[in-house]
Amino acid sequence: MKELATQLRKFESELAQTRELVVVDDPEMAAEARAEEERLVAHIAQLEAELTPLLLPRDPMDDRPAIVEIRAGTGGDEAALFAADLYRMYTRYAEHRHWRIETISHSEGSLGGLKEAVFKVEGDGAFGRLRWESGVHRVQRVPATENQGRIHTSAATVAVLPEAEEVDVKIEDKDLRIDVFRSSGPGGQSVNTTDSAVRITHIPTGIVVSQQDQKSQLQNKLKGMQVLRSRILDARLAEIESARSRMRKTQVGTGDRSAKIRTYNFPQNRVTDHRIGFTSHELAHTLDGDLDELMNALAIATQEEKLDG
Repeated sequence: MKELATQLRKFESELAQTRELVVVDDPEMAAEARAEEERLVAHIAQLEAELTPLLLPRDPMDDRPAIVEIRAGTGGDEAALFAADLYRMYTRYAEHRHWRIETISHSEGSLGGLKEAVFKVEGDGAFGRLRWESGVHRVQRVPATENQGRIHTSAATVAVLPEAEEVDVKIEDKDLRIDVFRSSGPGGQSVNTTDSAVRITHIPTGIVVSQQDQKSQLQNKLKGMQVLRSRILDARLAEIESARSRMRKTQVGTGDRSAKIRTYNFPQNRVTDHRIGFTSHELAHTLDGDLDELMNALAIATQEEKLDG
């Protein structure tokens, strides 16, 4: 940042001197000065754009690990297939950035689809990069099960939560109802023969977390409490963000998880983020985890909102 500020002061000084030459009587020199003035103004604008985000206070939550939840929405098997695509997209993006992924729960659907996945992403700026992915993601394509070539629209929901520490959210035992039940689905014999699955209800908020992927009841309770704390913290942050965003232009982060945020259109090879008007015609690259251009656009829009607000 210091180097950018030094360059900015240098260009501003040169611009002041150049503007003195614009009004000289020599037409040739004045023309050269005007051309130099345009060049310096462009350089100064670029430096100011680079400096502005650095001057904003960094959100302390940005460096937290992220808890990512993906669920198939409307659209049956096709929605589950799309949820699997999103899961691959985010895990590939994490690999590109050398982040670590820890599976919390994973429920497969038919035809290789995904009913639900919850996983933790750890790495430099994980939550800060992923936080604006929360919302409804919509896909438009011809499903593999469609014989007549008709385009269908399906959806999946994504929620990205900051991992909560115990000091962030204090949960009293009296505020919890914990039920145990027999696990179902794939996982081997031990999963299906003991009451190891856990359902935790946080009575004050009504938030319910079910966990059955681990082999023991204790492990499932620990994983469930991890997700529960993150959901409670996320709900509090969403309320704050919603209040801040009411007057904003693009409202990137309103806390509204039911809002349609992005469309993946296969016939047009197009990805559109509806909050900021971002469009890319590199759909395959996006679904392969090439998300930096989109993430950067969202980050810039967020910074502009903070400056406006």
